[in-house]
Amino acid sequence: MSVSVVWFKRDLRVSDHPALVEAIKGPYPVICIFNLEPERLDRADVDPIHIEWELDCLTELRSSLESIGGALQFNFGQVTEQLSLLHETYDIKHLYSNEETGLQWSWDRDKSVATWCSAHDVEFTEFPTNGVIRKLGTRDHWKKHRDARVSAEQVNAPMSMDSPKGFTSNEIHSMERLGLKPRLLFERPLPGEKAALNVLYSFLDERGRTYRKDMSSPKTGWDACSRLSPYLAAGCITIRQILHHTRRKQKKVKVNPRSKENLGWTSSLSSFQSRLAWHCHFIQRLESEATMDVIALNPELDGHLAREMNAERYAVWSQGKTGWPFFDACMRSLIATGWINFRMRAMLQSVASYTLWLPWTDTGLHLARCFLDYEPGIHWSQVHMQSGVTGINSIRAYSVLKQSTDQDPDGDFIRTWVEELRDLPKEHIHEPWLMSDEQQKNFNCIIGEDYPSPIVDEKTARKEGVSKSYSAKSKPESKQRSLVVYDVHGSRKRR
Repeated sequence: MSVSVVWFKRDLRVSDHPALVEAIKGPYPVICIFNLEPERLDRADVDPIHIEWELDCLTELRSSLESIGGALQFNFGQVTEQLSLLHETYDIKHLYSNEETGLQWSWDRDKSVATWCSAHDVEFTEFPTNGVIRKLGTRDHWKKHRDARVSAEQVNAPMSMDSPKGFTSNEIHSMERLGLKPRLLFERPLPGEKAALNVLYSFLDERGRTYRKDMSSPKTGWDACSRLSPYLAAGCITIRQILHHTRRKQKKVKVNPRSKENLGWTSSLSSFQSRLAWHCHFIQRLESEATMDVIALNPELDGHLAREMNAERYAVWSQGKTGWPFFDACMRSLIATGWINFRMRAMLQSVASYTLWLPWTDTGLHLARCFLDYEPGIHWSQVHMQSGVTGINSIRAYSVLKQSTDQDPDGDFIRTWVEELRDLPKEHIHEPWLMSDEQQKNFNCIIGEDYPSPIVDEKTARKEGVSKSYSAKSKPESKQRSLVVYDVHGSRKRR
C-alpha cells in the first residue's frame, strides 16, 4: 500500500500545521510519526524536564490525531531507521514535515532524512515555520518576509484523515523506560495544544492588561507575561496563531481605548507584538549559525575575552548561593519552576559573564537545562548578547543591587525563595552582609553561616568585567568580524 508520512518534530499540534494538511490532501493514506533520538538524552543542553514536557505534549497530540481518524507512531531511535521499517511494510511516496531551526545535531538529522528520501525515491516536502526564513543571505529584507509570513492566513485544523487499514498508535515511552528522572516543577503548566490556547486566551482576556508595566519584575511577571514560551518551544502553538488572536483583541480595544474595560491594553498589546517579532529575529540567527552553543558569533572577540572556568564561582552561581539575595532568589526560582521573566534571564547570564567572568558556554548550558521553555535559537542568541560576544550589541552588565531595589523593593520575592532571609526587614534584605553582628543574631541570619557572604564585591567585579569587555571589543579583529555579524544578523528594517 502506498502512503504519505507526516514527521512531527517540534510542531506538536494539528492546527496551523501545513505539513499535516497537505499530506491529508494528497492521494494516499497518511501515517504520522514522531522520533525521539537517543543522542538527545546525552546532550549537555537537554534536561529530563524537556523530554517529559515534550512527551506529555506528544500524548495530547496523539489524542487529537486519533479524534480525526489518525494515529501516531512513536519511535526511540534514529529516524531513518524508522522510515526504513515503515518503507518495508508500506510504500512511502511522500514525506511531509515542517522546518525546524535547531543546533547542528538536528541539522545533521534533517540532512540524513533528505538523503534517505533521495535514495529511496521518496518526495520530501518541508514547510516554513513561524517567521524564520531559510537560506536568507542578508537581513536587509528579512522583516518584510517575516511580517508577510506571520500575517498570512492560518491553516485550519483538519476535520478528518485516513490512515492505512490496521495502522494504530503505539505506546509512547515513559520517563522510567527512558531511564530519566525529571525534577518536580512548581506549578508546571498543562501540556498540549488546547492548553496553549487556553493560556493565550487567559492572557488576552485579562492577565496581559499590565504586561508592559509588570513584565520586568519576577514577582508580577509570573502572571502578567504571556507564559506561552513552553508551548512555542514544543510547537503546540504558532506565532501566526498568537498574532491572529492578539490583533483581534487590538481591534476591539481600538474601538474605545480609554474605556475602563480597555484601560492599559493599547501599550501592552504593542509591547507584546514587538516581543513576538524578537522571537523570530533571534531564531533567525540560529538558522544561519547552527553552532551557536559552542562558537560565538564573533569568535575573535570571544578569544580576546578569554574567560576561564572558576569552579567555586560557577557552583555558587548555578545553585543560587552567591550571597546576593535577589540574584539567588531568581536562580532558585528558575530551578524550582522552570521559568523566569526575560529581564531576570538577562541578569543571570550577565552576572555570570561580566561579574564572575565565567565562560558563556558552560553557564549557557546550565540555564538551558533550567528552562522548561528552552528554545535554542532564542536562548543562545541571548547568551551571546548578555555575554558580549556578538560585537554588534551594547554591553549590558546588570547591577544586582539595582535590579533588586527596582524589581523587588520590599524584598517579598527574596523572602519567598531565599528562606535564610525570611526574617530580614526591608532595610536589610538587599544587602544583608552590611548588618551588624547584633542585627544578624536578632534576625536569625549569620552571614557566612546561615547565608553566604558575597562571592566577590559585585560592583568592583562588574566594572572590571565591563572594562575588559570594551577593551576586547575595540580590537581591530573584533571590529572587522562585527561588520560581518551585522550584515548577517543585525536587526534593521532596511539597510
